[in-house]
Amino acid sequence: MANNPYLEIDRLIAGDIYTSKEALDNLLALCDGLGGRFAGSGEEEMAAEFIAQKLSEYGLPLVEKEAVTYTGWRRGEANLQVLEPVQRAIPCITLPYSPPVDLTADIVDVGDGAPADFAAAASELPGKFALTNSKTYPPGSNRWIHRQEKYNRALLAGAAGFIFVNHYPGYGPATGSIAPDDPQGAQAAIPGISISMENGAYLQRQLKQHGRVQLHLTSSDEYFAATSWNVIGELPGEMEDSQVVMLGCHYDGHDIAQGAADPASGTAALMEAARVLAAYAPPLPHTIRFALWSAEEIGLIGSTQYVLGHDEELDQVRFYLNMDMAGAISPKDIVLNVWPELVAPLSQFREEMALSFGIGQSLNAHSDHYPFMLAGVPTGGIGSLDPNTGGRGYGHTMYDTVDKVQRKGMREAAALAARLAMRMADEKEWPARRRSQSAVQAILDSPEYREEQELYAQVKSYYAERNT
Repeated sequence: MANNPYLEIDRLIAGDIYTSKEALDNLLALCDGLGGRFAGSGEEEMAAEFIAQKLSEYGLPLVEKEAVTYTGWRRGEANLQVLEPVQRAIPCITLPYSPPVDLTADIVDVGDGAPADFAAAASELPGKFALTNSKTYPPGSNRWIHRQEKYNRALLAGAAGFIFVNHYPGYGPATGSIAPDDPQGAQAAIPGISISMENGAYLQRQLKQHGRVQLHLTSSDEYFAATSWNVIGELPGEMEDSQVVMLGCHYDGHDIAQGAADPASGTAALMEAARVLAAYAPPLPHTIRFALWSAEEIGLIGSTQYVLGHDEELDQVRFYLNMDMAGAISPKDIVLNVWPELVAPLSQFREEMALSFGIGQSLNAHSDHYPFMLAGVPTGGIGSLDPNTGGRGYGHTMYDTVDKVQRKGMREAAALAARLAMRMADEKEWPARRRSQSAVQAILDSPEYREEQELYAQVKSYYAERNT
């Protein structure tokens, strides 16, 4: 067992976390008290103020709210009717940033929505609704296929609309943004809706039996000028040219649920890490910064605007650790975003901390680490290295509620993040440095990530042409 130079401080940090109810109290305040905290809502504004007040109470000497302005989206009414071969109403919800429409079109079943599924259906999709499901690892796929990727493939294939079927029984529709990649927010080009597994299966049976299903969709969603707030707190380092270790998690959720596991379990864990580090961390040479991001669920808008507005500071960031839904993830490993040079120091920390977390390498474009990764910053997150062959479960549904979150999970995430951040901020030499843009692009062009990146390049060109 490696010697632990931080043993006494580790004991204070872990002992406080495991005997405190603060993280649970904060989770309850965010979820039971403030609801889903959807971007641009009054709930989100109150959550930002609550978080800022708490970080100040914990003794962080620097706490501020940074305004984030963008085009917001507000849910209206959505009605879906089967016109042929029978007449029947299907309950549905629009997906965030779906435009208001009055649309009649037939369905094309795209199965699980893997790239090969869309390729097989390409000739049938123009002018139709693309019907697919929420499986994140469709059979035959060796990588995560996000909802946004499925929507984008439908868009580029000429579909008139997108129907996202929750593949879990009994959970109802699953929400999630279909906004284009835009730091200011932007209207999606074609409508997207979600329906339950049971209603999706009904439509598939009708299509199989009759060969054709025609739907009529009307919706009245709205766009508006919105303001949200990133909440930033820090423990300043003692060195004059202090570098920065960042812990980050978004606090906004969706309007149909509490967003307890995703993201508030991570929000509360990050706040808890800030609390105990403010109380027990020794004077450190380098700064620890805590970032609570706004407007993640609608396109990583808060973290993207932060990166764009703080580019001159990013050379100083040693590491950004993402904690999105960290309190609900099991097991809690460290997933590096292709930073092999960080395996050695993290392995040393793991031995000192007497923990058994895994250390792996992976990359996806769907949480707040991604804007930092694109800017070359060393990044990673608390995640699970166990292969995920299912999906979100109750995440992004009305059932992502406080009762799904275990206090133990938030404690584990807070203790892991706090102890790692302290070590990173105290390390004399840090082996990772900000990458050049050519080095970032080389990673994105590698075989593991090329397919998805090529798709997003095509979508970006589509919207650029559409907007001109």
